Amino acid sequence: MAGRDRDRFSTTTRIKLLGEQTAARVYRSQTRRQARRSRLTSRAALLALVVCTLVVALAYPIRQYVSQRAEIADLERQKQQARERVGQLRDLKARWKDDAYAEQQIRQRLHYVMPGETGYVVIDPGAARRSRAGRTAADRSWYSNVWYGVDRSDAAAQ
Repeated sequence: MAGRDRDRFSTTTRIKLLGEQTAARVYRSQTRRQARRSRLTSRAALLALVVCTLVVALAYPIRQYVSQRAEIADLERQKQQARERVGQLRDLKARWKDDAYAEQQIRQRLHYVMPGETGYVVIDPGAARRSRAGRTAADRSWYSNVWYGVDRSDAAAQ
C-alpha cells in the first residue's frame, strides 16, 4: 500500500492527472463554442434588425429614384424627337419659299392648271360606293337617319 500512495503523489502521476484534466477542460470549452456558434446571439439579431430596417427605409426612395431616372430618359427622348420635328419643319418652310415647290404643291393639292392646260379629275366609282356603305348613323345627316329609321320599322312590320 505504501507503494501505491507513493505513486499517487509522484510528480509523474500528478502531471499525467493535470494533463487529463486540461484535456477535459479544452474539450468542454470547444463543445461550448460550437454550441454558441450555432445559436443566434443578441448582437447578430440586433444587426439583422438594423439591416432589415435600413432596407425597408431605403426601398421607397430607391424606387422613386429609379422611376424618376426613367421619366428623365423618356423626357430626353421626347426632347430629341421635338428637335428633329423642328428641323423637319424648318426644311419644309425653306421649301415653301421656293416658287417652283409652291407651284407644284398648288397644282397637286388644289388641282389648279396653268392657262391653256386642260385639267382632269378621275373619280373611282368603287371608292364612292365603299365610302357610302361604310357610313354609320353619326356620319349621315339627321334627315337620312329619320328616313332610315322609318324604312327599318316599315320593313320589320311586314
